[in-house]
Amino acid sequence: MSWTPELALLLALILPLIGGLGVLAFDKQPNLRETATLITAITLAVVVAYLVEVSGQRPEITLFTFAPGLSLTFHLEPLGAVFAMVASGLWIVNSLYSIAYMRGNKEKNQTRFYYCFTLSIAAAMGIALSGNMLTLFFFYEALTLATVPLVAHKGDAKAKKGTAIYLGILLATSIGLLLPATFATYYFAGTTDFTAGGILAGAAGPVAGSVLLVLFAFGIGKAALMPVHPWLPNAMVAPTPVSALLHAVAVVKAGVFTMLKVVVYIFGIEYMQILPAADWLAWLAGISIVVASVIAFTKDNIKARLAFSTVSQLSYVTLGAMLASPAALLGAALQIVMHAYGKITLFMTAGGIYTGTKKSEVSQLDGLGWYMPVTFAAFAIGALSIIGVPPFGGVWPKIFLMEGVVAADQPWLIAMLIGSTLLNIGYLLPIVIRAFGKKKPVESPMKAGPPPPLAWVAPMVTAAGTVVLFFMVGPIIDFLQPVFTTEMTP
Repeated sequence: MSWTPELALLLALILPLIGGLGVLAFDKQPNLRETATLITAITLAVVVAYLVEVSGQRPEITLFTFAPGLSLTFHLEPLGAVFAMVASGLWIVNSLYSIAYMRGNKEKNQTRFYYCFTLSIAAAMGIALSGNMLTLFFFYEALTLATVPLVAHKGDAKAKKGTAIYLGILLATSIGLLLPATFATYYFAGTTDFTAGGILAGAAGPVAGSVLLVLFAFGIGKAALMPVHPWLPNAMVAPTPVSALLHAVAVVKAGVFTMLKVVVYIFGIEYMQILPAADWLAWLAGISIVVASVIAFTKDNIKARLAFSTVSQLSYVTLGAMLASPAALLGAALQIVMHAYGKITLFMTAGGIYTGTKKSEVSQLDGLGWYMPVTFAAFAIGALSIIGVPPFGGVWPKIFLMEGVVAADQPWLIAMLIGSTLLNIGYLLPIVIRAFGKKKPVESPMKAGPPPPLAWVAPMVTAAGTVVLFFMVGPIIDFLQPVFTTEMTP
C-alpha cells in the first residue's frame, strides 16, 4: 500500500487507539506502558505534521454513507489541521508531565488513566478531521464519554459530584441542542457537509438561521459560553494532567474549534452578517469574558482560578466567531493555538507546585518561588502570554480580535476586552508576586521532596513555545487566512 494523504488521514484516527492497546498490554510494566504512550504521541505528531504539509490537497475519506448527504466522512482543511497539530503536539508534552505527576503523587489506576487519554486524543482527532457535522457530533460525544473516567479518577464523593455535573451538562447540551441543530441543518440544506462559504445561505432565512445559531452556540457546551459553563470548574476535581487535557489539549479546544468550524463552514461569513442572533451572542460572549474574569479574581484555589480564566478566554473565540469578520475570525483561530500553550503551562506548574509542596491555594504560595524558581518562572511566562504581553504568543489573538471589534464599531465590546485584560493581570500576576516578592520561608515547604524533573521541564517547554509562537505567527496566519475570505472555493 503506497503512502498517501488519505492513508495518513486514516492513520491519524486509529494511531491513538493502537497506542491504547499498547497501554493495556503493559498494564503491569509501567515503564513500557508509558513508553507506548510516548511512542504513540510522537508518531501521531509526525503523521499530523505530514497532513499539515499536504493539506492543500484536501484529502478526504468516507467510511459509511447512511443516506444522501449523511455520511461518516473525514476531510482535511486548515482549521482542522491546526487543531490536530495543537492536540497531537501537546499530547507529547502532557504525557511527559503525566509521568512525573502520576508517579510523584502515587496516583492509583494509572493504566486506566493513560488508556482513557489515548481514547480522548482519538476522539479529538476525529473532531479535527471531520468532514461534516454528523461525523463531528459522533466524535464530540465520544470525547465526552472518554474523559468521564479521567474526571472521576480519584473516585471520592467530590470527584463523583464533579463528574455528574460534567457529564450532565455536556450530554444535555449536545443531545438537547446540538443534535437537533445538526438535523435541522440537514433539513434546510440537504447535507451537513462542511463547505467553503457555508451551506445555509439561501436555504434558511434570517429567523430560522438565528434559531439555529442559538442552538449551536449553547449546544456546543464544551465552548463553555455562560450559562452552560459550570461543568468546567467542576471538572477540576480531576488530577492536574487531566485539567491540562481539558483546558489545552482536547475538550475545551474541541468546543471552540467546533464553534468556529460551524460558523465558517455551516453558516458562512456572509450569512452570519445578516443574522440578528449573532449580535446578541457576541455581547453574551463579551459578558462571559468579563464575568468569568471577575469570578477568577475571587478564587483562592489555583486550579479554580485557572478554570474560570479558561471560561473567559474561551469566550474570546466565541466573540470572534459571532463578529464573523476576517480579522475577528483569524483572532479566534489564533486564540485556540496561543491559549493552548499558555494555559497548559499554567496548569502544569500548578500541578508541579502541588506535587512538591501539597499546596493548592494562592494564599499559601508566599516565598515558594525561592524554592521552585523554574516552576514559577514558567508560570510567569504562561501568565504573560494569557494576559497578552509581547513577546509571547497570546498577544496576537487580542490584536486581531480588537481589530475585528473596532471594525464592528462596538465600543462597549472594546471596553470589555480591555477590562478583561486588566482583570487577567489582577488574578494571574499576584501568584508570581507572592512567590518571589515574599521572604524565603525558613523551613523548606517541599514536604514531599522536590518534584520530579519532568514536572518542571514540561511547562518550561510549553512556556518556550509561547515565545516561539510569537515570532512564528506569520506562517500560521498565512496558513489560516484563506479560510476567512468570502472568495473561498470548495
